[in-house]
Amino acid sequence: MTLFRYTRWSLARELAFIAGALVFCIPLYLLAVISLKGPNEALVSPLSLPSDPQFDNYSLAAESQPVGMLSAMVNSAIITFATVVLLIVFGSLCAYAIARHRSRLSTALYYLFVIGIILPHQAAILPLFSALHDLGLTGSHIGVILVYFGFMMPLTVFLYAGFMRGVPREYEEAAEVDGASPMRMYWRVVFPLVRPVTWTVAILTGLFVWNDLFVSLVFLSGTQDATLPVALYSFAEVSLGQWQLVFAAVGIAILPALLFYLAAQRRIVAGFAGGIKG
Repeated sequence: MTLFRYTRWSLARELAFIAGALVFCIPLYLLAVISLKGPNEALVSPLSLPSDPQFDNYSLAAESQPVGMLSAMVNSAIITFATVVLLIVFGSLCAYAIARHRSRLSTALYYLFVIGIILPHQAAILPLFSALHDLGLTGSHIGVILVYFGFMMPLTVFLYAGFMRGVPREYEEAAEVDGASPMRMYWRVVFPLVRPVTWTVAILTGLFVWNDLFVSLVFLSGTQDATLPVALYSFAEVSLGQWQLVFAAVGIAILPALLFYLAAQRRIVAGFAGGIKG
């Protein structure tokens, strides 16, 4: 067994990693310090620490108009949670059928979903808007949830199918011998085994939906159901020059997603590594 030796190359590599981490921390530093400054100090000395921290900037940004940041956060939470739940339930079932039934049809469906990952979502926005408008679903949570569900379904199926191909069939065969129905066998045996990729799907799709501006701006702009990116976009338009308030609003918008990602970052690596096999 070879013991690890700390060499000059190890030191240089660690210093390079630290330098890279510091570079990525610069935007967070600017966000924190500018959001706590007064209007004049934010323009004169944006890089220095705030001489007199103005925590009221966050309360002013949270109560902003025309779309309140707190109500927009609730809208984003509803849309993100509903979309992720639908993707996990229906995406995992679809991927299970594709992974376990090796046929030309299942292979064709799998590659069809892969093509869906490659194609730009913006190309389908006009026919989607027309269809949802005819159904009376524009400007509502349900319409946007359906759009996000359709956009993120290919990635969800791709990750689940790749992971499920590595799950041994013996577990399902044992459950089948015990008399379990196909749905019971899936939810009680297979689904718990793919928990790592479930976390990956939840994180990747959840962050995408939470941070997306384009779809929400098209379908929810000008309504009370607007999400955080739309509220931030509207707030930045009416707060030109008040950069301390804009940065405070950005901090409010990214904090929930950042905390969620930091809490679950270890799970995304294991799930994504398993999801790209096979």
